[in-house]
Amino acid sequence: MSVERNTRELEEGIEKDFSGKMTYGSYLALDQLLSAQHPVSRPEHHDEMLFIIQHQTSELWLKLVLHELGAVRKRLREDDLRAAMKGIARIKHIQRSLTEQWSVLATLTPSEYADFRGSLQAASGFQSYQYRAVEFLLGNKNAGMLQVFESDPQALELLSGLLGETSIYDEFVRYLHRRGYAVPDELLHRDVTQAHEFNPGLVQVYKLVYEHAAEHWDVYEACEELVDLEDNFQLWRFRHLKTVERTIGHKSGTGGSSGVGFLQRALELTFFPELFAVRTEIGK
Repeated sequence: MSVERNTRELEEGIEKDFSGKMTYGSYLALDQLLSAQHPVSRPEHHDEMLFIIQHQTSELWLKLVLHELGAVRKRLREDDLRAAMKGIARIKHIQRSLTEQWSVLATLTPSEYADFRGSLQAASGFQSYQYRAVEFLLGNKNAGMLQVFESDPQALELLSGLLGETSIYDEFVRYLHRRGYAVPDELLHRDVTQAHEFNPGLVQVYKLVYEHAAEHWDVYEACEELVDLEDNFQLWRFRHLKTVERTIGHKSGTGGSSGVGFLQRALELTFFPELFAVRTEIGK
């Protein structure tokens, strides 16, 4: 009886000599990427590697979210709604990955985290400038947040720039104006360094769209895409809160915040308040 070997032979055409050629590893700079994990606990605690990689991968996804949001904003300025919504669709999938990652960090028990938490000193996710940049691009501006990044010129430059620029919601509202919708004038000339504030006149614009969806289908779909985007962001915030609560209870955060209480208050912030308020008005 012949026994088949449990191996797969290399196909004849597979590249084997990479001298002077780009490889998978060089293209992705894996030598840098895989050597960027530097546990600080001494003796080194086994679970700190999980903690580092969880946050590094989140930052990579946030980099891609920022890349896509920038393109969404540009396409809205160019009146290319379909391309803008394609970008939103991609961001929604990235958000799903970001949210699912919390389940991995949730395997870190309170006692395991306590063994190396003190080594983090004042380092905290609160200091993620990419996360703040995403918030700014979505419309949750907060000039006071810049103080946290005064010692990081790169972060400060990015956030200072975004503070003075329009958000994707500003651009969506301006797009609606160019389409002929009765957008309140104050929204077209508002101070974009401030967070967007609820405007009842904009609710009436959305009421028209939702109550006559067939006549405004592309805008109707875009509104729902934005609602999905905010829903996903809030779900991410909630999973963050519950993972922190599960791991440290109601201790203060390493960066000095109140921890769970601070994260709880973040759930009250909204990017597109009129898109949620209009649900109460439909059918009245």
